[in-house]
Amino acid sequence: MAKRLVIGMSGASGAPLTVELLRQLHTFYPQVESHLVVTKGGEMTLRQETGMTPDDLQSLATVFYDNENIGAAIASGSFHTIGMVVVPCSMKTVAGIVSGYSDNLLLRAADVCLKERRKLVLVPREAPLSTLHLRNLYEASGLGAVILPPMQTYYDYPRTVEDMTKHTVGRILSQFGLGDQADGWTGML
Repeated sequence: MAKRLVIGMSGASGAPLTVELLRQLHTFYPQVESHLVVTKGGEMTLRQETGMTPDDLQSLATVFYDNENIGAAIASGSFHTIGMVVVPCSMKTVAGIVSGYSDNLLLRAADVCLKERRKLVLVPREAPLSTLHLRNLYEASGLGAVILPPMQTYYDYPRTVEDMTKHTVGRILSQFGLGDQADGWTGML
């Protein structure tokens, strides 16, 4: 049986992270099915930051879901996955996850991961962080989510934004036991 990873993309800045994650999964981990759901804000950010359309992004995923389809497979705990990553993760999405306000498929899929005790990785993109943001991220961590901001690194001597993007994606993949084969990720030095 194939492994399934749910990928949620919300409207925070960082669309290239989602694109690179899908590209690496497709290239290096064909045994992992990518189940993608994108918010309207995510679609807008995708266009602005990458020039891609939702159809372009959809072509990189194994399965693509309409965010309004609250009854889709990823909304059920009986649909087995290795977990979910929300990349990028807006503060609105963090607030929805923390409060259990599952009014769309992305939020419901995250809620399922928490209730089933599956790995949920949130990649928040906001700066500076307000006290409210920090409180919600703290609460998400307390509920079992992994908070993985896309921090810049210098120890691996990145030369381009793409190098930094690949490094962050490698860190995301490693959360699911996957990061060793992907390009741009060498683990700890």
